[in-house]
Amino acid sequence: MATSLKNLSDYDPAGIPDGSMLRIGIVVSEWNEEITAALLEGALKTLKKHGVPEENIHIRSVPGSFEIPFGARIVADLYSPDVVICLGCVIQGETRHFDYICQGVTHGITELNLDYNIPFIFGILTTNNLEQAKDRAGGKHGNKGDEAAVTALKMAALRNR
Repeated sequence: MATSLKNLSDYDPAGIPDGSMLRIGIVVSEWNEEITAALLEGALKTLKKHGVPEENIHIRSVPGSFEIPFGARIVADLYSPDVVICLGCVIQGETRHFDYICQGVTHGITELNLDYNIPFIFGILTTNNLEQAKDRAGGKHGNKGDEAAVTALKMAALRNR
């Protein structure tokens, strides 16, 4: 479903599993920090709302979205989390660099999901411009960080069943 048809922050709280016993890893890109900081804020707010203790959330930064898969692997190995949330933002520029970064980070996160016995959540915005990114980082389309946190809680519950 296109984001323009759904608010990323809308969900039924009753359908979200309790997070009080979970360990969560978060890897966030420093590139496009205005956007990624908002994604992180949304994810943290949602995780805490559903009971994840602050001391069970391990956050690490990486320089850019391309580095997220490696950072996520390090977080998984160091902290043994139940789930790792990957947060980043890639904005289309004038060159094909956008395509290569998006393909690389998507492939990297996919490989982690297949290689590890924990879920890695794709919280990467891939937008045509800064306005679209802002709209999806707490703006008129909600916050992708909220959606990533909800997905993390659901996937951790699925894994732990």
